[in-house]
Amino acid sequence: MSQATKLGMPGIKEVRARTRVGQRYFIRTFGCQMNVHDSERIAGLLEADGMIATQSADDADLIVLNTCTIRENADAKLYGYLGSLRREKLKNPDLMIAVGGCSAQKERDLIQERAGWVDVVFGTHNLERVVELLDHAAEWGPITEIWDETKSDSDLPSGIAAHRESDYSAWVTITVGCNNSCTFCIVPIVRGPEISRRPGDIIREIESLSAQGVKEITLLGQNVNSYGRDLDLNGHKPLFADLLRRAGEIDGIERIRYTSPHPKDFKEDVAHAMAETAAVCEQIHFPLQSGSDRILAAMHRGYTADRFLAKLEMMRSIVPDLAASTDVIVGFPGESESDFRQTLDVIERAQFDTAFMFQFSPRPGTPAAELGDRISPDVMKERFGRLVELQNAITYRRNKQQVGRTAEVMAEGPSKRDPHFATTRTRSNRIVHVAGMWQPGATFEVAITRAAPHYLEGTPVS
Repeated sequence: MSQATKLGMPGIKEVRARTRVGQRYFIRTFGCQMNVHDSERIAGLLEADGMIATQSADDADLIVLNTCTIRENADAKLYGYLGSLRREKLKNPDLMIAVGGCSAQKERDLIQERAGWVDVVFGTHNLERVVELLDHAAEWGPITEIWDETKSDSDLPSGIAAHRESDYSAWVTITVGCNNSCTFCIVPIVRGPEISRRPGDIIREIESLSAQGVKEITLLGQNVNSYGRDLDLNGHKPLFADLLRRAGEIDGIERIRYTSPHPKDFKEDVAHAMAETAAVCEQIHFPLQSGSDRILAAMHRGYTADRFLAKLEMMRSIVPDLAASTDVIVGFPGESESDFRQTLDVIERAQFDTAFMFQFSPRPGTPAAELGDRISPDVMKERFGRLVELQNAITYRRNKQQVGRTAEVMAEGPSKRDPHFATTRTRSNRIVHVAGMWQPGATFEVAITRAAPHYLEGTPVS
């Protein structure tokens, strides 16, 4: 419910339209790929309203913070940044400040209680209303609007022209929300229950992106494997594997990636769709979280270490040269040294190409935040160091196995390390630095000549 409704103010529709043509906006994004794509859509709405992007908050008439709340330091970063914006608001009372995303959904009125200079707080399902909310705040003062649990697939934003940073690559949301109950995760609380977009809407969006010159898409969902379970298309429930195949048939789309699958729901049909659809990249992000069955059960992950490894092996047997990345949490409450050693053992057996590793951070509102038997920071830090050392060694070893091979790469732009080199990416999601200048989005073959711990170097093949 919006504050406008609660306070008896005029409804959003009654607020007169305001002219923002030529005004400048700045968006700062915290968090995951979902947030990045949401920021692109917010930018598209603001530009449709006549605003112009600026690269500096100092030049902005509107500052939008699209927030994350997955880890503890995310909230600290938000309030720290809001504190710095208070001074800007005092200097320029006409500056508009909006806060959206997961922290906005979770904190709700607390943001305006702690940072009363914020004009608009909008929830994870309300980004399509950001312009109307800004109009309302300018007319009537600060407003908070969040989603409610009556949302359905018909309420999902569609037709919003995202302002993308890349001309050749795009995110495509296929689901929002999550129906899982992982005890450490706040996503179901701030994103709500899972809602799938209709397959026809997704395919039409990808076709439109292809017509704009997009060559690479990444399908987004908290759990892509459960895509379509909430839909009923004349008695038929669409499958994620079928969606992959249909997307792969669209002319102009050269690469398809997706994130994230859930190990408990991953089935062979998706692996076969990956292997049989040329555009789908030989790469998967497969979150482990822990190698201890006891800790996995406490996390409510729905699989054991052996089942996880069996599914990874199944995928590798079906998809040649599959590259796999993962997530691992160190120091979940109750984790013993034995539990942690089991995680190291699974990491060694799995041979991930790379991993995103985190120290446990309790999120208020999640079951794990209420658990006792916390791991001391010193122990957590020491275990984290061992995990990073092991995974870095595996990543380097697997990178060195690429030397002498030929790989197709897609150029992303000049290297940040050396502008005389281009940063490119293989289908397996490895970074390859190549001498010369290449148009972003161009694909070509390279011979891998050198491996570093976290990237490769290559030479174009004539």
